[in-house]
Amino acid sequence: MWRELLPLGRHAASRGYRRYAWTGADLDCRAWFADQAAARGLTYEVDRNGNQWAWLGDPEAGDAVVTGSHLDSVPDGGAFDGPLGVVSSFAALDELRARGTDLARPLAVVNFGDEEGARFGLACVGSRLTAGQLTAADAHRLTDADGVSLPRAMEAAGHDPDAIGADPDRLARIGAFVELHVEQGRALDLSGDRVGIASAIWPHGRWRFDFRGEANHAGTTRLVDRRDPMLTYAETVLAARREARLAGAVATFGKISVEPNGVNAIPSLVRGWLDSRAEDQASLDTVVDGIEKAARGHAEAHGVDLDVVRESFTPVVEFDHALRDELGRILGTDTGITVPVLGTGAGHDAGILSGSIPTAMLFVRNPTGVSHSPAEHAAEDDCAAGVLALADVLEGLARR
Repeated sequence: MWRELLPLGRHAASRGYRRYAWTGADLDCRAWFADQAAARGLTYEVDRNGNQWAWLGDPEAGDAVVTGSHLDSVPDGGAFDGPLGVVSSFAALDELRARGTDLARPLAVVNFGDEEGARFGLACVGSRLTAGQLTAADAHRLTDADGVSLPRAMEAAGHDPDAIGADPDRLARIGAFVELHVEQGRALDLSGDRVGIASAIWPHGRWRFDFRGEANHAGTTRLVDRRDPMLTYAETVLAARREARLAGAVATFGKISVEPNGVNAIPSLVRGWLDSRAEDQASLDTVVDGIEKAARGHAEAHGVDLDVVRESFTPVVEFDHALRDELGRILGTDTGITVPVLGTGAGHDAGILSGSIPTAMLFVRNPTGVSHSPAEHAAEDDCAAGVLALADVLEGLARR
């Protein structure tokens, strides 16, 4: 499975992945998912929001145990973020069948659409729509960098955009959702453990900073006469690093748009996107407020106008304690080993669904902690350990 999936959407020059929602690369991944379901004789369906499902057992029976993740990527992302969870889910079902496990509850593997938000700027679109956290009207207003709307992109890919929206009936049939994911950090590497259990997802959000100055000639405009928004933006980036360090949080300006974007022109507009995350809400508020205050001070000093828009936000997510504890009990039953429980600063579909159904996460060790990069990696034996852990969890939750 891994070898078949690896070349899909891989960029020849960067060696990273460009599997953006509803593009050709994404459709190739979706076809791969459908093929995996067919090869196992699973019941395959696509829901109203474009999420893919592969069922072992009756989808209508209720109290199902669901696992899976996503197949889309960030720009030039790595091979493991998302796909490891989907591949491991199919492999875990294979393991349960090999064991001859007698299941009392239906099992399903899911591929949630547009988890990364790389194309339309909003993460977890598929799961947000399903959980009712994104309205159909707001989803229809999403556009990509080329001005293509989400409905138009979905329609071009063969999906009816008029059908999207909350799906409470589907969620009501799910008793538990367990997502396996490569760790996006080094906690497991530092502790020497192959697999961990998630405790919570840090609160996080995305803010757009629009710095508006005055376009002018780069060679003839005196420094004292300039209203240069790039200078203000640069000072704001440094302020973000300082505020995050003081609060024990993280803050990143990872995307920028410049107008007119000429080598010999002072910009008229610099638009930068801030991603910030912290262990608790108070710390996150302190960081973002501090960055905005610094940005406004620098903007005023340089004669630059500033608008700040919060584009998305997810509060702290505490995974279901009973389900989390059950995972720890299942994984420790035969070995006597206590599986580490750790928090994460990365958002996931499991976090979105946690407000509607019991959810939990398993993490697989990442030796470097690198993620959202072609250098993202997990060793084969650690991935195999993750599959066995997931199989044990599914068996413990779903067997008679």
